[in-house]
Amino acid sequence: MSFIYFINGLVCVFFAALMGVVAILFPETAGVFGISAALVGMVGVGVSLSTWSEFLDLNRLHTFLLTSSVWVTAAVAGAVPLWQWGLSPVDAVFEAMSGITTTGSTVMSGLDDTPHGIILWRALLQAVGGVGFIVTGIAMLPMLQVGGMQLFRTESSDKGEKELRSAASFASATLGIYLALMAVCGFLYLVGGMGPFDALTHAMTTLSTGGYSGYDASFGHFTSPFLQWTGTIFMLLGALPFAWYVRVVHRGALRSEQVEGLIKGLVVVIAVLSLWLVIAKGWGPFEAATAVAFNVVSVVTTTGYATTDYTLWGPFAAVAFFLLTAAGGCTGSTSGGAKAMRWLLFVRALRAKMQMIRAPHAVVAIRYEGMRVDEDTMRSVIVFMMFYGLTFGGFTIVLDFFGLDFSTSASAALTALANVGPGVGPIIGPAGNFATLSDPVKLILAFAMYLGRLEMITVYVLLTPLFWREVGALRRG
Repeated sequence: MSFIYFINGLVCVFFAALMGVVAILFPETAGVFGISAALVGMVGVGVSLSTWSEFLDLNRLHTFLLTSSVWVTAAVAGAVPLWQWGLSPVDAVFEAMSGITTTGSTVMSGLDDTPHGIILWRALLQAVGGVGFIVTGIAMLPMLQVGGMQLFRTESSDKGEKELRSAASFASATLGIYLALMAVCGFLYLVGGMGPFDALTHAMTTLSTGGYSGYDASFGHFTSPFLQWTGTIFMLLGALPFAWYVRVVHRGALRSEQVEGLIKGLVVVIAVLSLWLVIAKGWGPFEAATAVAFNVVSVVTTTGYATTDYTLWGPFAAVAFFLLTAAGGCTGSTSGGAKAMRWLLFVRALRAKMQMIRAPHAVVAIRYEGMRVDEDTMRSVIVFMMFYGLTFGGFTIVLDFFGLDFSTSASAALTALANVGPGVGPIIGPAGNFATLSDPVKLILAFAMYLGRLEMITVYVLLTPLFWREVGALRRG
C-alpha cells in the first residue's frame, strides 16, 4: 500500500512543479501559484519521502487503488491555485475535476478578462488529463478488464509489442504523437489568426478533447471558418486511438473498425443535421456544414467547445445533441463517453440475438477486428452499458431531488458522466455554465465526471466490502 501513497505523492510534486512554471511565466498571478506550489509541493514531498518504496509489481487490487486515487489527487492538487485565486473550495474542486477529466464544464464567467496564468492552468489540467487517460486506457483499464477493455489490449498492445520492444518506448511514442499533433494544431491556429497564447491554450484543450476556452463565447469567439474547421479536425484526431497512430506510423496499418465506425457515424449525422438546417432554417450549405460539423464533433468527441447555442436550432437538433452526448470517441483516446468500440459490439450483440431468435439452432459469432469475441468480453461490454444506463438514471433522479427540472437533471447527469462539458437547456447549455447550481449539485456532478473518466466500474469495485476484505487480507499476508 505504501507504493500507492508514494505515487500519489509524486503526482503532487509534479503539479507543484507545473504551478512553479506558471508562477514564473505570469508575474500577475505569481503569488497565487507560488503559494499553491509550496502547499502542494510540501504535501507531495512529505508523502513521497514517508512512503518511499521500491517499484511494486501491481496486482489487480493495487491497480484499482492506484488508478482511482491518482485522479482524485490530481483534481485536489489542481484545485489549489483556483481556490487561492478566489474560487470557493467547491467551485475550485468542480473546475479542477472538470479540467483533469477533460470534461470542460465550468463555473467560471468573465473569462475574457481572467488572468492568463489561470487560463493557462485550466489548459494544462486538460492537457495533462488527456495524456493521463491515454495511459490509463492503454495500460490500466485493459488489465482490470473494465467494460471489454481487454479486447482493446488485444487490438493494440500485442501489435504494439511487435512494433516497439518495451512498454516505455510504446508510451514514449504515444506521448510524442500527442505532442506532435498538439504542436501542428497550435501552428495552424496561429496561421488562422489566433495569437500565440490563444493558439497554445486552445491546442492543449483541443487535442485533449477538453474544451476549456479562454473566452465566455467558447470557440465561438473565433468566427474564422478556417479556425473552426481546424478545430473540428483536431478534435476528431484527439478522439482516435493513440495506439492506432503508433500502428500507422510503424506499420502503415490504417484499418481500425472503431475508427471507421466513428467517422462513418459522424459523416451521417453531420450530413443529416446540415441538410435539415438548409431546408428548415434556410442556412447556406457551407455555413450549415461548418456549424454542424464543429458542434457535432465537439459533442461526440466529448470536447465541449461550442461556436453557437445549437439548442436554439429547434427541438430536432436539441434532441439529437442530447443523444450524441453518450456516444464518445474511441478507446485509447482522450475522449470520454461510452466509446465507439462498445457501441459497435453492443449493436452486433443485438443483431446476433435477433438472428438467434429467427434461427434458434444457428451459431452466430460476434467478431471485432477479424477476431471472434469471447463470451466474457461480450458480457463485460453488456454489463458496462447496463451500468452506464443505470448510473445515468441514478444521477438524474438525485439531481432532480436537489431541485433541478428534469431536462436539466438528465442533461447534467449525462454530460458529466460522458465528460462532454455543456449540456442542453438555458442553464447548463452551450450559452450558460454551472455557476448557478448549488454546492451539493456541483459536488455530485464532480463525482459523476470522476466516475465517467474511470469508466464507472473501476470506482464501483472500490465501494464493495469484498474488495476491502481482499485488501486487508493482502496487507496481512
